[in-house]
Amino acid sequence: MKKVLSILMVMTIFFASAFTPKNTNVHEVDADIVDLAVSTEFLSTLVAAVKAGDLVEVLKGDGPFTVFAPTNEAFAKLPAGTVENLLKPENKAQLVAVLTYHVVPGKVMSSDLKDGMKAKTAQGGEVTISLKGGKAMVNDATVTAADIEASNGVVHVIDTVILPSM
Repeated sequence: MKKVLSILMVMTIFFASAFTPKNTNVHEVDADIVDLAVSTEFLSTLVAAVKAGDLVEVLKGDGPFTVFAPTNEAFAKLPAGTVENLLKPENKAQLVAVLTYHVVPGKVMSSDLKDGMKAKTAQGGEVTISLKGGKAMVNDATVTAADIEASNGVVHVIDTVILPSM
């Protein structure tokens, strides 16, 4: 009798587990690039610039986009008054050029990066990727955090604001 009960219990567990929904560990991202940046304190200067450049709706779009996101410290490295000057309404075109130089159409993960590769930016210029000492660089900026996925692309945090030729 114990043997029959044991077999019945094993069968019950087996059938119950067979019809239990499985956790597929699918990583779904609800935040778009803008929402992700807004929720990240060390990107607050970038968020202010994106708002001043009227690029919020663009970066909330379908994408996909790859954004090389400079930190507040990266913006602080610029010469005194540069950020304040760029945020003025009369300098909006220049601000947009700087910001869109940090955006590459498409989703480029760190595993896609190759030493010496060039990527065309949304601004129209090109950035150069280099891989040195286990670190990825975009022009002269070091990628400090890579592959932060958003619902409409990916963000790579950089330590320096990269500037297009103007």
